[in-house]
This record gives sequence, C-alpha cells and structure tokens, in this order.
Amino acid sequence: MKNLRNIIGLIALLSISTACEKWIDFDPHDEYAVTEADYLKTGSDYQTMAVSCYTPLQWLNQIIIVGDVASDNSVSGGENASDNLALQNMDDYTIATNNSLLEDLWISAYEGVNRTNYLIQYKDANSAGEIIDFEGKTELYGEVYFLRAYYYFNLVRMFGDVVLFEGKLGVADFGTLQRSPKADVYAQIELDLAEAIAALPTTTEQAGRATKYAAQALLGKVLLYQDKFDAAAAMLENVVTGPFSLVSDFNSIFLLEGENGPESVFEVQYSNGSPYYNWSGPTRGQGNLSVQQNGVRGMNGTEEMPYAAGWSYNMLTLDLANAFEDGDQRKEATVFDVEAYKVANPDLNVTYTVAPYKNTGLYNKKYLPHKGQTSGQIEFGWDNNQRTIRYSDVLLMAAEANNRATSPNDTKAQDYLNRVRERAFGDNLHNISATGNALKLAIWNERRLELAMEGDRLFDLIRTGQAESKISGFVVGKNELFPIPQKERDISGLSQNPNW
Repeated sequence: MKNLRNIIGLIALLSISTACEKWIDFDPHDEYAVTEADYLKTGSDYQTMAVSCYTPLQWLNQIIIVGDVASDNSVSGGENASDNLALQNMDDYTIATNNSLLEDLWISAYEGVNRTNYLIQYKDANSAGEIIDFEGKTELYGEVYFLRAYYYFNLVRMFGDVVLFEGKLGVADFGTLQRSPKADVYAQIELDLAEAIAALPTTTEQAGRATKYAAQALLGKVLLYQDKFDAAAAMLENVVTGPFSLVSDFNSIFLLEGENGPESVFEVQYSNGSPYYNWSGPTRGQGNLSVQQNGVRGMNGTEEMPYAAGWSYNMLTLDLANAFEDGDQRKEATVFDVEAYKVANPDLNVTYTVAPYKNTGLYNKKYLPHKGQTSGQIEFGWDNNQRTIRYSDVLLMAAEANNRATSPNDTKAQDYLNRVRERAFGDNLHNISATGNALKLAIWNERRLELAMEGDRLFDLIRTGQAESKISGFVVGKNELFPIPQKERDISGLSQNPNW
C-alpha cells in the first residue's frame, strides 16, 4: 500500500510538471524509476490500482466515532479535559473550522475520490493511448464506481455542497474548482452506483470487495437521504430478497469470527499484518484505530480476561443505555459496564483506570478491543472490520422507505421492522403493529437501538429533522452540516457553510 501511495503522489507531481511550459523538455525518468507512462500496462496493474482505491476506506473510521459522539449516543470521554480536543469539541458543539478530525476526514475521502478518478480516467485506454483489456475488467470498474460513490456520499452528508470533479487535477485547476450544489453531487453518486450495479457480480471470492448487493444497498441509502422514498423502497427490495439473513446471536456479529458473515452486505476490511503506521494525519496504517479508542483505559486482569486496554473515548450515554427494553439482547452486546463486569467476574482480577473526563462507565462493546487481535504498533494494528452496511440496516431502511412512500405499504414496513425486533428479543411478543406516523417513529427508534455505536445516529437525526430535540447544543440552520475545513478554504478559496 505504501508503494501505491508513492505512485499516486508521483502522478500528482507529473501533473504539475507537465503543466509548466518551462519544464516542457523534462524527462520524468531523470528522477523517477516509474512514471505515469510506465503504469497501467497490464491487467495486473489495473487490479493493483483498484486495490489502492479501497485503502482510504480504512482511514475513514473516525466518521463512525463522530457519528455517535456528536449525537445523543455517546460522549467524547478521554484521560482529561484536553485529551483529543477535536473530538471533545464535536461532543460539546464548540466545533471550530480548523477541527483536525474534519480535516482528516475531508482529506481521506478526497484521497479516495482522487484514486478512483485516476483509474476511471484510464478506463478505455492508458496514458499512452493503449487499450488494455483483461478478464474481469468490467466488474473491476464496477468496484471503482462504487467506491467513488461511497467517498462522495460521506463528503456530501458531512459537508453538503462539495467540490465535484471526475478527472485528475493539474496546476491550472488549483484555486479554480469550487463547491457544487449537493443535488449535483447526489446525482453523480446515483450515476456511479447505477454503473456499479450494472457491472458488479452478486458474489465475490475475496471478502471485502463490493458486490451488486452492496451497491444497491448504498444507492437505497443515498435515495433515503434525499427523501426519494419510492425509489429507495424499490432499490432496497433487491437486497431484502437477496441471500442475506439475520444471525440469531447479535453479539457474534462483532466478534472477529463474525466478520463477513451472513448479514454482512459491506464491510471495511482491516488487517494487522503490516508494520506501517503514522501518528500524524489520517493515514495511520491498516488497522482499525476506533477499536483502540473504544477500549477501557488501563484495563488488565488475569490471562483469561479477554479484553485489552484502550483510550476510553466514545463512552455511551445513560440515555442510550436506558433506551433498550428489558429482554433486548442488543443491550448486552452494545453496552459494556466495566464496573459491573469487574464485580461479576472477581476471579479475573479486573483493574482499570477510570476515565475522568465525562465518565459514564459505559463503553462500546461492539468494538471493544480483545487480546491478541493487534500487532506491530498496537494502537494502529487492530484487526476488526467495520461493519459498514448490515442486513438489518437494509431491512430498517426498507421499512422506512415503504412507510414514507407516496402510497405507503405499512404491512411490508411492519414485516421488515419486526424481523429485526424478533431477532433482538427472540420472540414475536414485542412486534410493532402501529401504522402511519407512529410506525415511522418506531422505525427511527429501532435504528438507534440496532445500529447504536455504528456511526449512523447523528446523520439519521439530521436527515429526519430530530437533531434539535435530541442533541444538546445543536443549532438549526448551522449544525446540519460541518464547516468546510479552513485549511481547504485558504488553499482553494472555497465558500463556507452557513453560520460558520
């Protein structure tokens, strides 16, 4: 991956050099062993570059943390009142335009856009004009279109109007590209996902690669965010009737052995086999940093005690913990009360350091670090995949889309909602029979419980108009969007979002 990043950087340098007339006779081979003209000569080159398009997915794990800390689900936590100020400011709604988390997420998503754009530019022919055909090329480009749509979707739901471009950038472009209306960005996302759906297979031999079902699920979500409920319901139906199923043991989904299981529609793959790491910026390595953040600070115990220590960030609120009904197995799988665990397991000799900042004593069990699942630089080596789109998420999105459609189908909406609840309680005694607005509210509440601490809560509250009533400090007309990072504005002259 490091070599691939060097290649991308080299491409950018070549773009700069060829745009300057005074360097017209410069031969890149004078300074670089491999240049853009030497690359994308074989199908293997295309395959390798496509893998590099997946890499920025790993750097976006902080959007999962932000999606809960900036909502009513969790608080920043941490060692003290100055520990990770960027995250604390998200929690307190004292966000500044130079917030480092926002800068990292912007950079990571646009790195993904740049990589996919580069490969799409040479879909028909490489930089030398050579047509490179190989088995699986159509499917490969389906993945690339899916990834570009995913990166743009994260940008548009965080920042609204964003810079939309489809090709590589040269010097002449610097400072000229401005933000496009979010409607145009969504339109491009829909086009990319239509391309992906047409090209992708329904199954893949290598876990983590995008499939037709993943693209359909993402498109359904994109349509839901735009209140296109009829189209969303139709698109999501393809996935609802697909090969997925809900596993009976909710907790098992988030264990290492539960990765890429029967209800996994799309997961961001992490690994701990690479020694690469970087403490600065978003490109910290191939492990899942959010796992380290979710762990209990200083946690230790006997050899049999399964959990490893972390940083005590992203601590659950009592409001979320109390939202679960009695008998709901999701509470045990989501809420980790460290003191209760210590008391219940005296033989494990559990010790830990109380997180002094906004301590609730409640931790995110879904992504709690386990012993033996990290290596190399421990903090950046966690092997846990991010469950990005689960089948239960699709069922709840389809339930909402059917309930809010032009001609509502509440029978279908109830069915999809109750499939999720029946798994949660192990019976049908807790099924929902409401219709209309009451059913809609029940679906929204179910999304909170089912997807708690998976990063969707903030965006669900914003898109459904509930944020002001649920989030302390949320200002209508401002906090529906994050500010455009000031560094990007200084470089490119971008406009700012309202009231920032």
